[in-house]
Amino acid sequence: MKDTFSASDNYQRTKESIGYVSRKEATQKDYDRIGFMSGLEVHQQLFTKHKLFCKCPAGIYQKPDEYDAEVIRHMRPTLSELGEYDGTALMEFKTRKEIIYHLSNNTACTYDIDDTPPFPINREALEIAIRISLLSKLNIVGEVHITRKQYLDGSIPTGFQRTGIIGVEGEIQIKHKKIRLIQLSLEEDSCREVSDVGHTRVYRTDRLGMPLIETVTYPDCINPEEVRETCDYIRFLNRSTGLVRTGIGAGRQDVNVSCRGGSRVEIKGVAHTKWIPELTHNEAFRQWALLKIRDKLLNKIKDHKNWKIGSVELNNKIFKVQNGLLKEALLNNYTVVAVNLPGFKSILSYFTQPGKMFANEIEERLKVIACLEKPFMFHSEQFDPADCAYDEVHALLKSKPEDAQIVFWGPEDDIKTALETIEERCLMAFEGVPNETRKSFEDGTTIFERVLPGADRMYPDTDSPPIPLTNELIDKLSKNLPSDIIDRYHQLKKWNIPEDTYTYIFSRDHFQLIEKIILTLKIDPVYVGTFIGHTLKFVEGHYTAAEAFNYKIIFAMFRYLQQQNIELELARYMMPVLYEHPKMDFDSVLDSLNFKKIKENDIITLIPHLKKKFCEINQRDTNENEGNWIMGELRKKAIGNIALNKLAKHITK
Repeated sequence: MKDTFSASDNYQRTKESIGYVSRKEATQKDYDRIGFMSGLEVHQQLFTKHKLFCKCPAGIYQKPDEYDAEVIRHMRPTLSELGEYDGTALMEFKTRKEIIYHLSNNTACTYDIDDTPPFPINREALEIAIRISLLSKLNIVGEVHITRKQYLDGSIPTGFQRTGIIGVEGEIQIKHKKIRLIQLSLEEDSCREVSDVGHTRVYRTDRLGMPLIETVTYPDCINPEEVRETCDYIRFLNRSTGLVRTGIGAGRQDVNVSCRGGSRVEIKGVAHTKWIPELTHNEAFRQWALLKIRDKLLNKIKDHKNWKIGSVELNNKIFKVQNGLLKEALLNNYTVVAVNLPGFKSILSYFTQPGKMFANEIEERLKVIACLEKPFMFHSEQFDPADCAYDEVHALLKSKPEDAQIVFWGPEDDIKTALETIEERCLMAFEGVPNETRKSFEDGTTIFERVLPGADRMYPDTDSPPIPLTNELIDKLSKNLPSDIIDRYHQLKKWNIPEDTYTYIFSRDHFQLIEKIILTLKIDPVYVGTFIGHTLKFVEGHYTAAEAFNYKIIFAMFRYLQQQNIELELARYMMPVLYEHPKMDFDSVLDSLNFKKIKENDIITLIPHLKKKFCEINQRDTNENEGNWIMGELRKKAIGNIALNKLAKHITK
């Protein structure tokens, strides 16, 4: 008799059983129930002329397919000083990846491939890192000790990254609480990944070695919105110095998440802070689901320490193949293997994330570690009961009713690694939540990326002597620091600037521009904040600048309007023109808008005539509003010559 087990029903049932709620519906009680906990590692490139440990220029990027040389490497793990291997290094070695680097003569040198010792650390970058550490209320170290951090994923050709701690034990003040900081480090950036297919991974080396700071927080955030707020705060604080790079890829963050009973999982390279709430919400519930899976397995399988998979190769077995994917795999001469998972029935379709189940946890590791390319597997909870192969696979594996099965295929050389990976991930299910790093997606879900690195990956760099930081240097760098972000936040509140403008103002570091316009030109703060936070934001989103736009032009524009005794409302119409043509003088901008200087009184004297005209029109159309109609008639003449609210008062008299 065929098994009619429904994977979709089990997925929905288990989703409800763990108490999963969407982020929009979730309350603090939900996060307290699962013990939500999160911290951050926020990375920010520094604005320097040169890279951190060589004299190559920083900030020059290669175009796709434009490079002068290739370097090919195969990574191997090395023992730490304590005679131990790092787990990540061992996992990467198992993938048998060939790493290809595309190098440009303009941005690379022999230091990048460890053929030249490091130059003395970039002092410009060091001083920027100290200034930002002071802003973060961190205690500056007496000496900077450069260490090597192993990177066996190939993102750094040498296999290690040079890094040094600048400040320790600080804090930042977000709206309703303080977030403790563990440290701020200065380190060199890694390569940009171009592609990762099968056993080949390609990188571009243009950003390799650029100075980068990493700010690490304690896991003090107790809900997803706090994580985003904290990340935004750190990024805004970095930008407030004017000494960091901005744009795509210049700022990235890794988010550490756990739930009660879970373990630290690192979501790597989150590109946008707006992704953080959904990602952290789903990761906490993913761990909660894995803990429920653990409990279910331990109840079903008492002797889990001796648990093992069973497997059989299907290529030489005679059975009727109806599955299309399986037919194609056999035609491509892939090795096809059926795997039995004792006692795992209903586990493979157990909910883990929106749209994902436990089978995906296995599938993701097979993709990363065994380098199998999708599609490459299906499992028993996806079997079509009408498929004859369903019973035949059961028979070949000698499986029991409570077992689950996986069928996968791939190149013969990858099969042994794949079988080891399946068994390893299933054994981890008996423990709960494995420590790992995961890759983020915009929809809020994640996939396995690699094993979480341990402390064994760090060791001293014998090529770099300690760098003493004198009190005189620290005192010098502590002068003229920008005000704290929380102080700027309170000042915007005091000015009554709408709060929906704050994120844009801080992300673009426009506070000082707003402050200068308000204090120097004495313009209404609400108008200035709204202009920057709404009008300028709209212009940037809908127009294309001919070149890098200098925001100082905005101050000059308002000063010009004041000097010419022109109403500031005209700035809304000038802004798009200036953004696209920043070298155009203000008189020419007004000409392009067909602006004509008209005296206030000349506009006001037109109102009685328009009232009379409206009465004539109103005889035909009783729905028209007199005030709106007259304002529409005078609007073009009024903008820049008389404030519209002032004109409205004259119309209503």
